[in-house]
Amino acid sequence: MDRLEDVDRRVAIVGAGYAGMACAVTLADQGVPVTVYESGPVPGGRARRVVSQGDALDNGQHILIGAYGELLGLMRRVGVPSDALLRMPLELRYAGGFALRALRLPAPLGLLGGLLAARGAPFGERLGAVRFVLALRRAGFRAGAHDTVQSLLRAHRQDGGIGHFLWRPLCVSALNTPPERAAAGAFLAVLRDTLGAAAGASDLLLPRVDLSRLFPEPAADWLAAHGGELRLNARVRDLEVLRREHAAVVVAVGPHQLAALLPESAPDYEYQPIYTIYLQYPEHVRLPLPLLGLDAGLVQWVFDRGALLGERGRLACVISAQGDHQQMEHAELGATCARELAQALPQLPAPLSARVIAEKRATVACTPGLARPGPETPLPDVFLAGDYTDPEYPPTLEAAARSGVRAARLCYCRIR
Repeated sequence: MDRLEDVDRRVAIVGAGYAGMACAVTLADQGVPVTVYESGPVPGGRARRVVSQGDALDNGQHILIGAYGELLGLMRRVGVPSDALLRMPLELRYAGGFALRALRLPAPLGLLGGLLAARGAPFGERLGAVRFVLALRRAGFRAGAHDTVQSLLRAHRQDGGIGHFLWRPLCVSALNTPPERAAAGAFLAVLRDTLGAAAGASDLLLPRVDLSRLFPEPAADWLAAHGGELRLNARVRDLEVLRREHAAVVVAVGPHQLAALLPESAPDYEYQPIYTIYLQYPEHVRLPLPLLGLDAGLVQWVFDRGALLGERGRLACVISAQGDHQQMEHAELGATCARELAQALPQLPAPLSARVIAEKRATVACTPGLARPGPETPLPDVFLAGDYTDPEYPPTLEAAARSGVRAARLCYCRIR
């Protein structure tokens, strides 16, 4: 991005999550002085480091992919080292035997070859999955405005075993919404930019540092060196005060927090949770891969925090979207996850402890017809940033980064 003329009018950004820090870096990169106000003790928003019983943990487990161009570019800009992410070709392996690994071939041959070579599904289903991908490419990865992922899969006969192990888990991971309710259009936008794009776009990038260190904290350090400022534990209660003191304001908080600051722009959303259950085992315990799928119970994915972050013996079980687990007490949920892991991996000993972190409003429900407010508000000097404002993407870290950059550009045009 070419540097534009310096602007000496300060912009306030409310919220130091991925959207807010993306906005701050983009503005500061253009010479705009920025102050970021964050109500919590650490930056990151709904993807941050938390302290539980003296241990630093993440409030959720996130996977980046090679197609996340905006976020990865911002990470490079603020100096995040390349080894902060473990990059590996798309590989989905389940404890029950299903395994798929994309081949290192030009798109779409890598994915198609991987589908044909997948283990744990009949050849007819694998061939059907290849035809499904080719049909999506011919249709430009577009779906009807009211189509759900489940209806899309049924229409293409992808609701059997391959749907169970591949398409449905990808939907829940990317959209954090059950397939029977999830918007097919948002799902296809992700498939277009990953499975339908150049080689490397579908690579999995697993964080090897906590989520605050992955981008928000390096962004804050970079911001301080470029005339900006992050104020932690600084709750904003009155937007009018910021408007009087700044040339423009970007509100980059969760949509459920908008009502207190900007009620005329606060959408009435339904939310979906993400539960992370940390099971601590003896230090020698490791998974066969840093990421392993389960398909017979509540747990969807298990991350080996020892292999990724050096937290020996700690496994993180992830349960995305709504389900029966929301009605469980934390002790019961921890015991259930431990039991499911023991059934899938009989060699595991009993865990030493279990901790549950529930992000009950992790994302908006990504359903057909979801209202996307965009970055502009009725106030000409106030803009929105957040994953829910992206016009097509589901609520991911990439959508948050894109929204921050989009709001920054509009803000710059307003004040320059």
